[in-house]
Amino acid sequence: MKNTVQGSLITTFRCNAKCNMCNIWQFPTKAEDEIDFSYYEKLPAGLRINITGGEATIRKDIDDIFRVLYPKASLLELSTNGYYTEKIVALAKKYPKILIRVSVEGLPALNDAKRGTRDGFDHALRTILELKKTKCRNIGFSVVISPDNYKDLLYLYDLCVALDVELGNSVVHNSWYFHKLDNQIVSEEALKQHEEFVKALLTSKRRGLKKKIKDYSRAFFNRSIHRRLRGDEGGYRPPCGALDDFFFIDPSGNVSPCNGSEEEWIIGNIKEDTLENILASERAQEVAKQVKACNRNCTFVVTERHDMLRRPWIPIRWIIRNKIRIARGKSICWD
Repeated sequence: MKNTVQGSLITTFRCNAKCNMCNIWQFPTKAEDEIDFSYYEKLPAGLRINITGGEATIRKDIDDIFRVLYPKASLLELSTNGYYTEKIVALAKKYPKILIRVSVEGLPALNDAKRGTRDGFDHALRTILELKKTKCRNIGFSVVISPDNYKDLLYLYDLCVALDVELGNSVVHNSWYFHKLDNQIVSEEALKQHEEFVKALLTSKRRGLKKKIKDYSRAFFNRSIHRRLRGDEGGYRPPCGALDDFFFIDPSGNVSPCNGSEEEWIIGNIKEDTLENILASERAQEVAKQVKACNRNCTFVVTERHDMLRRPWIPIRWIIRNKIRIARGKSICWD
């Protein structure tokens, strides 16, 4: 446990959206089969914890989950589509030091088409605007880059800068978690627009040095996404830190290393044992070998954040080099 610093809690597979890049909504859990919030008391203190789904705020006991985890987490994060504004704002008011990311896939028309929701962008934007009235400050949107939403990337970034909120991003994946095998990853069309997005991050117009540095760091993370989008061979991202840096717990309480593998590599269940014992088990050691042999090259921020913190000179060097290149009118160097 001394190295493991982040846990992602998939509290439910129920979801009110029908995203075209994620089929979780086709395989919902039953509320009565989902892990009781009391089992989260078994998690050790000091972890960064991400509450996700499905749509986590569908759970009726979401406040109980936050009540248990808020005092012990180093940072408690909620990933949501922002549809249930009142419930999300209530959490922010009660637990103001949480991090909230509201998922959108583009501007209104594209977002609602990709997410299969009516007025989904409207709900997401209303949630952000209401959150800005609270004492919760670590708020923002997040977007999953795919070959059919890249045209809205810069507009979403400009919107976030104007609203003075964060913009996190990832890229489409195929895995057991998303129930997808046909997401298109490589996209020639997306590359040019993605480079403009990264240039915007590297020339951040945000107010305050801390927010600019966040944009620069996200630019470096997007280096891996760009190389994934152009179809580079593996080896362009650091070794995966699954089980060493982070773990996942699914709605049934099963503990696994990640959400990017083809099938769920279960190493134990939090209802039956302590997390410490599960992560130190022989089964965990077996799965750790599978993780090291995995060649899927997943590009989630959780797979790279910890390496960036451990070896900060690598992103710093890349950021400085490319800021100079941009100032000289050159394209970004992705290597």
